[in-house]
Amino acid sequence: MKITVEQREDAITRIALDGRFDLQGSKEINEKLADAISTGAMHVVIDLSLVSIITSVGIHSLVVSAQAQAARGGQVALVRPKLMFVTALEISGIDKIIPVYDDMEAACQGLLGAH
Repeated sequence: MKITVEQREDAITRIALDGRFDLQGSKEINEKLADAISTGAMHVVIDLSLVSIITSVGIHSLVVSAQAQAARGGQVALVRPKLMFVTALEISGIDKIIPVYDDMEAACQGLLGAH
């Protein structure tokens, strides 16, 4: 699992994940994701477009990150997950906890409009 962190000019941090977000991937990414979210950025978009597999362990990592961000007064959104992941997020109700968007522009508007 690879992670890329981009601090954008619009006060949003984009975190792009690339690879398998399974048990092994979550071990590799949890610390980096926590570090990226704790940088002080209030609005974080996690780009899932290059994630090939996401398991319940990966979803749990996303929820924990979103809850930690919310405790700091911030918000996390997910962008561009594959259709099969969107279905799993909807069935599990995760989309009610973490907003899911089709593209980066919509995610940014959603986060910036939320505050």
